[in-house]
Amino acid sequence: MELAEKISNAELEVMKILWRSDAPVSSVSIRSELQAEKGWEKSTILTLIRRLQDKEVINAEKRDVLYYSPNITEADFTAFQMQEMADKLYKGSVKNLVAALCHGGKLSEDDVDELKAFFKVEGQDA
Repeated sequence: MELAEKISNAELEVMKILWRSDAPVSSVSIRSELQAEKGWEKSTILTLIRRLQDKEVINAEKRDVLYYSPNITEADFTAFQMQEMADKLYKGSVKNLVAALCHGGKLSEDDVDELKAFFKVEGQDA
């Protein structure tokens, strides 16, 4: 599924709750978690949920209360975000994005070694 609209940082907090669960999550559970962690009001949380429904990235199921499940996986969202960043900053080049992360000092030598090993294994699978 392609993300037609961006997910805001606040909406992402709702998505993280849904991605962590193997089953649909009740509106009550989402609200109590975000109220405890973020101190957000009930109306704010319900607005975030409604916006995600409007963007069609979550689905609602009516039981005793509403239960929500994601229509997009966390991996798909991450891939979309990474490609968007590459498009915005590096003319679509994921290679240049990764190079910038490597040369920007954000990765340790262990991180770079782990990535090298990953690419060797991935190259063998092809």
